[in-house]
Amino acid sequence: MPSDEIEKKLQELGIVLPPPPGPIGAYLPVNLHGSYAWVSGMLPLRDGKLTSEGLVDSEVAVAKAKEAARLCALNALSAMKSALGGLDRVERIVRVGVFVASSSSFVSQVDVANGASGLLLEIFGDRGKHARAAVGVARLPLNAPVEVEMQVALR
Repeated sequence: MPSDEIEKKLQELGIVLPPPPGPIGAYLPVNLHGSYAWVSGMLPLRDGKLTSEGLVDSEVAVAKAKEAARLCALNALSAMKSALGGLDRVERIVRVGVFVASSSSFVSQVDVANGASGLLLEIFGDRGKHARAAVGVARLPLNAPVEVEMQVALR
């Protein structure tokens, strides 16, 4: 992709990346090594605050959790853009991990994870096709309903 194609695609889709979130602990938001970037787990933070809190299904509706996963992916892209100086170095989204704080009977984590996966496919096309894990967990940091991490191949 030409160096400005991703920025043009974001504009075409009406997507404005949020400011890159800072870490909420002792870690790097993005760790660059060789031709890979590992993006730490991103929460659905907007202006430093969670957009929703609690367990998916009992406290957070599935549709709202799917939107939260999309916001997590946007935060991940923003962190990558900050670390890389732009998104033009993204060769491929290799793997996405989606952690869903789930009520005891919730089994549709894949529906929530599609919020992140769908966004990546929209933006990157074939380069956005990735392996994925969608995992139900008891709780997440700050009582977030979802957390998204990525591994990315770079040019």
